[in-house]
Amino acid sequence: MREAGKSAQPGQAGRPGRDGRVADEPARRGPGELAAAVMHVLWDAGRPLSPGEVQAALAARDEGTSRLSYSTVVTILSRLHAKKALARRRAGRAFRYSPAADEAGLAARRLAAMLDREPDRDAVLSRFVAGLSERDEQLLRSLLDDSGPGGG
Repeated sequence: MREAGKSAQPGQAGRPGRDGRVADEPARRGPGELAAAVMHVLWDAGRPLSPGEVQAALAARDEGTSRLSYSTVVTILSRLHAKKALARRRAGRAFRYSPAADEAGLAARRLAAMLDREPDRDAVLSRFVAGLSERDEQLLRSLLDDSGPGGG
């Protein structure tokens, strides 16, 4: 006989719902969100940080979510370093990480890397320029004029 008020079947407690999460489990971050959060922590710090300092800063930013493990933070930092988004220097037995560029510089690097992977650069650049707003097109023309021979 089943006790009154108990509706759960054996084995149902802690079972994933439709979204794949257990009821009290925090939502997972989307692709790239954790790397972006790490980059923002480092940009905001203005100085090289250890993985432990990055871990603590992420926990302080995301008070409602569970604290990331140290190994997860090290993995993200290592991947960002491999992608040349971060510089690192040894400090004792660990590394300290800092951004290799500011946000605009990092975005420019990503665009350049994407362009380098395309076989038809002319077509990609032509379509990119064709899709710019009039304001952005004027800005681009101004930047190109300034960087021409004798320019900045």
